[in-house]
Amino acid sequence: MLVGAGPGEAGLITVAGAQWLSLADTVVYDRLVNPALLKLCREDAELINVGKGGPECSVTQEEVTRLLVENCRKNRLVVRLKGGDPLIFGRGGEEAEALEAAGIPFRIVPGVTAGAGAAAYAGIPLTDRRYASTVAFVTGHEDAAKAASSINWPALAGIDTVVFYMGVANLPAIAERLMGAGRPGTTPAAVVERGTTARQRTVVGTLATLAGDAAKAGIRPPALVIVGGVVLLRERLAWFDRLPLFGRTVLVTRTRRQASELAARFGEMGAEVIEAPTISVQPPESFEPVDAALRGLKEFDWLVLTSPNGVDAVFERMRAIGLDARALGAVRVAAVGPATAAALDRRSVRADLVPQEATTEALGRALLAGESLGRKRVLLARADLATPQLADALTKAGAAVEEVAVYRTVRPPALAPEAIEALRGGRVDWITFTSSSTVENFLALTAGLGADLEEVRLGTIGPVTAATLESHGLTPTVVAATHTIEGLVDAVVSYEMKVGPRGGRT
Repeated sequence: MLVGAGPGEAGLITVAGAQWLSLADTVVYDRLVNPALLKLCREDAELINVGKGGPECSVTQEEVTRLLVENCRKNRLVVRLKGGDPLIFGRGGEEAEALEAAGIPFRIVPGVTAGAGAAAYAGIPLTDRRYASTVAFVTGHEDAAKAASSINWPALAGIDTVVFYMGVANLPAIAERLMGAGRPGTTPAAVVERGTTARQRTVVGTLATLAGDAAKAGIRPPALVIVGGVVLLRERLAWFDRLPLFGRTVLVTRTRRQASELAARFGEMGAEVIEAPTISVQPPESFEPVDAALRGLKEFDWLVLTSPNGVDAVFERMRAIGLDARALGAVRVAAVGPATAAALDRRSVRADLVPQEATTEALGRALLAGESLGRKRVLLARADLATPQLADALTKAGAAVEEVAVYRTVRPPALAPEAIEALRGGRVDWITFTSSSTVENFLALTAGLGADLEEVRLGTIGPVTAATLESHGLTPTVVAATHTIEGLVDAVVSYEMKVGPRGGRT
């Protein structure tokens, strides 16, 4: 199965490509494939990085072909995940021929090619009735074994829009040959680095100046070159560059399970997002007290939940012991905030109480403001390391509180390697924190890295998390007014829009 991964942005993979990835036993992927796509794979899938696409590649094409054939012969569903489109400068035809020669049936799932994707994200239409009726895709890096170039430069000079793949290193020669074939040196031209990703950079010039302009800007592969009048449209159509967080790198410290939602929101705003989970949610050391409480749910007056993780843990355990939402009976349910209430709603349970402010202090006040809690039984289901204030307040009001740790929060052994690299390289603009635990664990995990946080902006989901930052001598740049993921993203975006494009790091 040869599948096109698209040009970089994970969301540009086709529906068919995503479906095949989710079914694969083995995935053989290239260096330029977005790692986020590998999350679509089964947890037990074998992932093989063949690293093609750069000078450091250590896996030959022959070795890649051998891996494909060997794994297919094991009766495994093998997906060969290739950047862009498999059949456009991707050697997909060679790999398909090898499979056919080995008697192995295959399919080809096309992908968004880099020329189309990067041009669109740079705001450059490849065709436009005012500028271009013809377009050509050309390799800027021909097979070194060829005795002479097979490119018809005089014919190419007459094409309205010409897109060169892998042409940055040879840009001076490409420009010279095109101009030598009759293309005016004044022809608009652009080079797009890391197209469709949050690290995209675009340099615009003319055919005569572009090589020098790109070198001055430090443009490096992967990048492609676009030559033609359509480049002039970029000045009005550069939509991607205008997203509020374009050019910003945001570090997300939530659990791996929860990070994707926050990462997606920041990604929609144009940011490069690095997931750096500082918490791992694990089952409790013993389910015995949890099971006993859940089997006796109907004996309680209130079930109090202080996080979406708590909701998931409770209902997943209920299912494991043969219970469902009917076990709640007349028990009323309190949720700490809208995110926890939404998690309940997904379980077809509507929260009876949600405080206006998403904090455990506000939840306690809301519970105390209602009917008397004297002689009321309250089941407080939450994490193992939760603070005691809520339980103490309810107990003081006369409630019989039973606390059960329905899950544990565990610090991972280390930050993700890409997070460490970005921190050490000074590439991180924002770090977001969604709980006090994410703050404590992040600081513990970065204690020996030598990362300088002085110029990094810090965003917190609410005042409790902000207070934890301040207790360590750090000042939050923004605190979400609405203590939700949406509120945190809105706070970061609002700050960036106020600061403006020249206010951030370069």
